Amino acid sequence: MSGTALIKNVTFSEPQVIAELVDYDEGRVVSRTLAQNKCVSITLFAFDVGEGLSTHSAPGDAMVQVLDGEAAINIGGKELIVKAGEVVVMPADVAHSLDARKPFKMLLTVVKKPGL
Repeated sequence: MSGTALIKNVTFSEPQVIAELVDYDEGRVVSRTLAQNKCVSITLFAFDVGEGLSTHSAPGDAMVQVLDGEAAINIGGKELIVKAGEVVVMPADVAHSLDARKPFKMLLTVVKKPGL
């Protein structure tokens, strides 16, 4: 591989089971950053049951790809139950939160406007 890698914390040029790149830890939220720059961030998360993210907003559109388990996601006051295999997009600057109903893994991609 030449140049500076834009993606990190994952083996290059080999197939990976993405849900296996982050493990559950009792009573904790575990994260693994795969990419982060001014325009995009890609992070894997594993939430133990009952763990979550408190209400916040992001400066870009945030897409959650559910890899395992089940969670309640509140977007601007609307609660959604998401399960493995589903995807949901949270619009930029809209308050959202997450609560793991079961042990829960997700791949979070946040795309920001250039210059933010």
